[in-house]
Amino acid sequence: MLSDAEIAVVLLSLRVAAWSVALSLVPGILIGWLLARWEHPLRAILQALVMLPLVLPPVVTGYLLLELFGRSAPLGRLWNAATGGAIAYTTGACVLAAAVVGFPLMVESIRLAILGVDRRLELISRSLGRGPLSTFIRVTLPLASTGVLAGAVVGFARSLGEFGATIVLAGNIEGETRTIPVAVYTLLNMPGGESAVLRLVAVSVGLSIVALLGAYGLTRRAERARGR
Repeated sequence: MLSDAEIAVVLLSLRVAAWSVALSLVPGILIGWLLARWEHPLRAILQALVMLPLVLPPVVTGYLLLELFGRSAPLGRLWNAATGGAIAYTTGACVLAAAVVGFPLMVESIRLAILGVDRRLELISRSLGRGPLSTFIRVTLPLASTGVLAGAVVGFARSLGEFGATIVLAGNIEGETRTIPVAVYTLLNMPGGESAVLRLVAVSVGLSIVALLGAYGLTRRAERARGR
């Protein structure tokens, strides 16, 4: 059985992962559409920037975020002026780190889903007088919705496992920024923490498997729909 402290860690991780998906879903849809439909040489640069967190060491990503959102950093000062608080070393920092690291996987899934939409249907919509935005909302997005959901689920799963960027940007504060990976790291350095580590690892593996199976099911459903 999980202890109260371990349950709090799991709930914090789930909350962080859910908020990270909420934060990145709309930008992910817009950028996924751009990467799928934008015919311009700059598209390659945009794709490289989007995929950068996927290939950078997570601690480097965390360092760059800290340089942008730290208390004395430009965006950090703007945030402080607007809200009176800080981002770094808060639960919000966990959300930000998880969203940035999971963003490439989400965008790629959305891009592939939009690529799978028959462009002839979009052209028919435009020929009937609908504008680009209306066509996107009424035609493209509904047809790609299964892939968008799959991207959200994959982003959620990746957010659950985020450690490197989180430990740099958010630190290790019990009840505030100690997610499952951070708690496992902490417990590994504590005498007698092995049993708690095993419990948290089991929960992490279970949640990840459920999320990945959900993403796989959504992807298969989208493939079957395109095959009809």
